[in-house]
Amino acid sequence: MSPVLASIPVRCGSAMKVDAPAPASEAHVRRDGTVGRLLPVLVVGVVAAALVLRFLTSSDLWLDEALTVNIAKLPLSHLREALLRDGAPPLFYVLLHGWITVFGTGDLAVRSLSGVLGVVMLGLTYAAGRRFGATEMEHRWAAWSAVLVVASSPFAVRFSTEARMYMLAMVLVLLGYLALMRLIEDGVTAIRFAAVVLCTAGLLYTQYWSIFLLAVVGAILLLRAWRAPELELLRARQAVLAVALGGLLFIPWVPTFLSQLQHTGTPWDTPSTPPTGAALGIIDFAGGKTVEGWSLVLVVVILALLALCATSTGPRTLAIDLRTVPGFRWEWLVGALTLSAGLTLSYIGGTGFQSRYAAVIYPFFALAVAGGVLVFRDTRIRIALLAFIVAFGFVGAARNAMTNRTQASQVVDVITAESRPGDVVVACPDQLGPDTHRLINRRLGLDEVVYPTLEGPAFVNWVDYATRNAAADPVKFAQRVVDRADGHQIWVIWAPQYKTFAGQCEAMINAIATTRGAGSDRIAADQAIYEFMGLRQFPSG
Repeated sequence: MSPVLASIPVRCGSAMKVDAPAPASEAHVRRDGTVGRLLPVLVVGVVAAALVLRFLTSSDLWLDEALTVNIAKLPLSHLREALLRDGAPPLFYVLLHGWITVFGTGDLAVRSLSGVLGVVMLGLTYAAGRRFGATEMEHRWAAWSAVLVVASSPFAVRFSTEARMYMLAMVLVLLGYLALMRLIEDGVTAIRFAAVVLCTAGLLYTQYWSIFLLAVVGAILLLRAWRAPELELLRARQAVLAVALGGLLFIPWVPTFLSQLQHTGTPWDTPSTPPTGAALGIIDFAGGKTVEGWSLVLVVVILALLALCATSTGPRTLAIDLRTVPGFRWEWLVGALTLSAGLTLSYIGGTGFQSRYAAVIYPFFALAVAGGVLVFRDTRIRIALLAFIVAFGFVGAARNAMTNRTQASQVVDVITAESRPGDVVVACPDQLGPDTHRLINRRLGLDEVVYPTLEGPAFVNWVDYATRNAAADPVKFAQRVVDRADGHQIWVIWAPQYKTFAGQCEAMINAIATTRGAGSDRIAADQAIYEFMGLRQFPSG
């Protein structure tokens, strides 16, 4: 049983009474031992493929990635000002800034930081998995099962191939979890204490959803410090102190965070009810709304639930205990409470939810899935379950490698082939600016602007975004673009259905057409693509 709050009983119902399991046969023990020793060998191929997939994607950088890179390229002295407009914490941008200094700004280069972190996550997952099980064989089964779940996870693969902070958050969660459990189980050392402090601060400076995670962990630790046996009180109190000190390190950033909280948020999204958000998060853990995602999600959810409330009574039989069973109980609880708290408070606060925010709980979910595999004593069932998870997970991971997340390259290819110096390129809304701007050759001599600000396309200013857009006048903007073009072609990169724009891009295009003619649609927005966009060309006038 995980030691966090081990002394606090949980009562959710009554247990089903079953006869004590019969001792395993000598042949079964021998077979289990043989397979257990071979398991690391059998997964080498899977892990090797997983390592490749953490650096392999054919996609161009989409909005969030391109914007992240543009901010990270700025001098560090300008970082706080840029993030005030963006709404994110700074740690990943600082790390990416240093990474870019060494490796450059190519797509593979900027994504490789997340790829390396994805590889580190596999090692940390093994270490976390080894904490579970009653024997050395069970420790190895739990560890390698967890590695296989994460190695083939479309969610983990996706964020290993994105220049965003979410893989860093997952790594810090696992590092902090391991350090905290060692501190509680084996006692305090300077290294363990410092690791908890730094991981706590690192999470706060990486992803704001970690506030919900740390609040849940802090509450559990405080309860343990109150209810733990007398001999464990000191360790519990030291754990509380370490987390609290990590939180204090966040104080210098608090004024920036409060400004972001007041003025940025998620104006591009609609708040989701907690059940809807939870369903979205879990399905994306399994690969999203795809054939493989729908096929995998039921299995992994059942396994995660079995880790919480099932025990083996024989090679192929289980007993369900609604009081929950020792093992993954507290890891499961931390993940569930964090997701519930985050979704509820986000909904109350009127902010949207994207499954990537749940990166801080994904490691606990993956461990619970591995725990569900471990519930079965028959090695053939374990292998079959892991084979199913790996097979369908790799289908989703392969889709990630082959699918372009944005239409930016389609649009820019046409502009590159047919534009002339002095042409005006308009991105409407401004969210289409960063990734298309990244692909446009500066030597083409194009004048790039965004709607509604008429500013450059490298950044998006999220401050009071909805208010600013509501006040925009698409007809006046169109006239300014026509005047700016001064007889050159006008290219409009646009997409419908963006929140807070309510038909403004269409109105702006129609206003340009009154002086330049209808123009021609060169690229149609393909809404099957994650970031879709179209291209309208207006001739010289």
